[in-house]
Amino acid sequence: MSVATENFVKAIYKSKINDITDTKPGNIAKLLGISNAAATDMAKSLAAKNLVDYQKYKALQLTDEGEKLALKVIRKHRLWEAFLHKTFDMSLHEIHREAELLEHETSDFLANTISAFLGNPKFDPHGDPIPNENGEITTKDTSVSLSKTKENKTYIIARLMSDDKEFFDFCAINGLKYGNKLTVIKQFSKNKMTQISINNNTILLNQDFTKIIYVNETD
Repeated sequence: MSVATENFVKAIYKSKINDITDTKPGNIAKLLGISNAAATDMAKSLAAKNLVDYQKYKALQLTDEGEKLALKVIRKHRLWEAFLHKTFDMSLHEIHREAELLEHETSDFLANTISAFLGNPKFDPHGDPIPNENGEITTKDTSVSLSKTKENKTYIIARLMSDDKEFFDFCAINGLKYGNKLTVIKQFSKNKMTQISINNNTILLNQDFTKIIYVNETD
């Protein structure tokens, strides 16, 4: 499959799973930085290959084959992120950037070799689940966005759902890292802000951050 095809089905899958936006061709076009016409042409082409269900003016849906392809690409991406983070201690932004390139050049054999080398991890350094070699996500996601948490509760960071360098730089400076604990001090619902305590520091986060940081409540 071409890089464009792999990126297209991956964008549809991630948009649907993460509720980022609806999957009409125009919205997928914005995510990929291509024209609406190019996205529509791609959707029609992939529909002919039984990868996408395309209906005019409606959201795009992946077929079973399309979802299988998307999960295969995502597996390779997240395995590379785990490998680069562990081996070279690269930043979260750096591993995402490099994995975007490497995912398209990786055979199933190499992906399985990387997975075995890492001990078959179930999550990448961002906290995103890694599909197994059969394209299955075997972990159950119980996390909620930081914006929906309760005051005076302690949580563990489960996912950092972004690819923005400034966001990851901020997280690194303030200890907002997958697996770290934080306490929610106050929810400012009217102003859509959340005050937290982490590593003995108090931070006030706006909704741009709290809606993409996902946490699990501690036992």
